[in-house]
Amino acid sequence: MRIFAGINWNSQPLMAESTLKHKTTVSLFWSFADKFGQQIINLGTGIILMRILDPAEYGLIGALAIFIAFSGILIDSGFTRTLLNRKTISPAEYSTVFYFNVGLAILLYLILFAAAPLLAELFHDPRIEAISKVLFLSLLFNAAGIIQQTLLIRKADFRGMTKVNMTALLIAGTVAIAMAFSGYGVWALVVQTLLYAFFRSLFLWFYSKWTPLKVFSIRLLRSFSGLSNKLLLTSLISAIFNNIYPSIIAFFFPNAMKQVGYYSQANKYQEIPFGILSNTYRQVSMLVLPEINEQTERLKRVVSKMIKSLAFLSFPIGFLMILIAEPGFVFLFKEKWLPAVPYFQVLCLAGMISPFAFVMNELFIAREKADYFLGVEIIKRVLLILLIALLFRYGIMGLAASWVIYTWLTLAISLVLTRKLIGYTLTDFFRDAFPYAILAFVSVATGYFITLRIHQNMLFLLINTVGVSLLYLLLCSLCKLEMTREVGQWLNNKRDEKNNRKA
Repeated sequence: MRIFAGINWNSQPLMAESTLKHKTTVSLFWSFADKFGQQIINLGTGIILMRILDPAEYGLIGALAIFIAFSGILIDSGFTRTLLNRKTISPAEYSTVFYFNVGLAILLYLILFAAAPLLAELFHDPRIEAISKVLFLSLLFNAAGIIQQTLLIRKADFRGMTKVNMTALLIAGTVAIAMAFSGYGVWALVVQTLLYAFFRSLFLWFYSKWTPLKVFSIRLLRSFSGLSNKLLLTSLISAIFNNIYPSIIAFFFPNAMKQVGYYSQANKYQEIPFGILSNTYRQVSMLVLPEINEQTERLKRVVSKMIKSLAFLSFPIGFLMILIAEPGFVFLFKEKWLPAVPYFQVLCLAGMISPFAFVMNELFIAREKADYFLGVEIIKRVLLILLIALLFRYGIMGLAASWVIYTWLTLAISLVLTRKLIGYTLTDFFRDAFPYAILAFVSVATGYFITLRIHQNMLFLLINTVGVSLLYLLLCSLCKLEMTREVGQWLNNKRDEKNNRKA
């Protein structure tokens, strides 16, 4: 994935060019390995659990997602992102942020613990009270490892992050599966969340070897407020609205918990590939974009390269997932999850666009345009409220459609601001991204008509997954699109390296 190959780096010394490209390549590889590995483990664990547990049990967890997301962002307080943006950080600053995060986590847990009976009443299910009191303990565990995670990211030690995350996931997933088979129901999901948070923080402590000093300074804390306050408000708004749909469904719709389960799991699984892409490029952007944030033309070239590489991957994945959704759900999760398929297919139309927004957001932060970041977030959420109000009458499918429309419109808004920052326009985006979207759609449409009369699920999945992928690569090659040349060049280089080693 040589996303920066071909960029003209002549404006910088050769050493700086080589260092940045090497840092980007290594970071991208391990960041992708981390996210891909996590999602593979989550997928494997999820397949087993979803075949055992009832959709309503997933609904109980999904209804509380908004509170976990909101509290998690509040605990982070925007300070972590500010720590990543600064060139140098003192041990006292790290310690101050650590104690603030942990103290706030304790306060939030106590508030949510006291509010548990109210949440049970709000969502019309008495089981929510006990579940929330235990589930929200994950906030404390996550807060304890935030600084250690930040240190690893600053050192670009994504290899270490990969080891930590995947080991914690394996432990949590194994225990959850054992509990599900033993008949513990929703508590298997609760314990899975808790154990992942606990072991992840524990391993971060051991791996990073960082311990806080006995230092806490209000003055140092205030020094972060310029950027972090705006990032905090932005993140809080984002956390609320990104997780508001399951809560709306749980509150307003009949047979609520089962419907929340269908929607939340459909959303979770459509996000898996796009989450890998988004988080991979986001973490690399954190490292690369701040280093060249004063070089407008160079930034524009780097962003353009990122958009092309994302489009090369995101569009074919999204359209293919829509095509194979129904047989895929039956094959993996059994027929009881078929009601989730329409939500999954609609939400894929938003998912395939979401990675591009992460690149834009990191650009705003790299340029330290937190006002842009916050302004876009406010406009986006007002727009989302209007769309929800407009389409709520059409039920859960209307809510899903509102998210799709919102995602596409907000990307356009971000591109308007990107034009002001670095001159990257909506026209540039269409030129970079949509050749891949068109060829992906043509490939998937061809696969649909070829397999129209095939009703055996495994055969349908196999023919479309392999056939559509090969056809897409062939069309990209015939059209001589840039990312196909990049992949070809990378393969040729690897073959030459192998031959040289043999010689």
